[in-house]
Amino acid sequence: MTVTNTFASAADDRVFRLVIACPDRVGLVAKVSNFLANYNGWITEASHHSDPSIGWFFMRNEIKASSLPFDIKGFVQAFQPIANEFDMQWRVEDSGVPKRVMLMASKESHCLADLLHRAHDGELPAEIIGVCSNHEDLRRMVEWYDIPFHYLPVRKETKQADFAKLNDLMAELQPDVTVLARYMQILPPELCQAFEGRVINIHHSFLPSFAGAKPYHQAYQRGVKLIGATCHYVTDLLDEGPIIDQDVIRVSHSHTIADLVRLGRDVEKAVLARGLRYHLEERVIIHENKTIVFHH
Repeated sequence: MTVTNTFASAADDRVFRLVIACPDRVGLVAKVSNFLANYNGWITEASHHSDPSIGWFFMRNEIKASSLPFDIKGFVQAFQPIANEFDMQWRVEDSGVPKRVMLMASKESHCLADLLHRAHDGELPAEIIGVCSNHEDLRRMVEWYDIPFHYLPVRKETKQADFAKLNDLMAELQPDVTVLARYMQILPPELCQAFEGRVINIHHSFLPSFAGAKPYHQAYQRGVKLIGATCHYVTDLLDEGPIIDQDVIRVSHSHTIADLVRLGRDVEKAVLARGLRYHLEERVIIHENKTIVFHH
């Protein structure tokens, strides 16, 4: 069946991103492909992965929105019978609807400044709806971008109440994803659970090595030859959430701790920006405590 699209013009460059995870079985790719072909769906990117060790299948397709005869709601309605047949965990997103992103940082500016600049230049498909910090140091930089700055101190004696205010702020702003761009506080378990899969952190270490505080100092003491950074989802287990992206840079005995920190910051910025982009473009599938990341 070929259907003429009445919802979008040929000049529309939006895509629908279809992401699927389900028990593996014969006919999955054919079933999805036939569904899209029946509705004249133009696939611009296709990725899939089968993990025989657990018997699961993962897929991501990008389909030209202008080639389809329906909007997102119509797509969901049409595809649901197939999802039910194959016990799929699935979602479909419209690239034309930017994700709402909240950024969080403490005093260090390098990761926050990088993301703000990328968003300002149109490199990130996102709307930065606000920046939250437990210090005032970064206010002027954030407000230069005309982005709301929310100062929420976290004090030892009132930590529970302070985090309750953070929870209220997130409930008010309704971010699609929150990014801890060197936010130097440990989120309470209940907040991690409430926003599971929607909070991204950058850890200045190639996890699981040197977890916790001052990883560059730990690395220096061990005389490592590689330092790195890890972008991962936040869970109630500190620094143990599903990993989205990692990278390393080579160092030697001649580098000081200050050198390691300087070089590490460059890696942190790149890894966090990549990890956030993968998330925004629906390239990440979380399965248990691992991720399948369809790079581009």
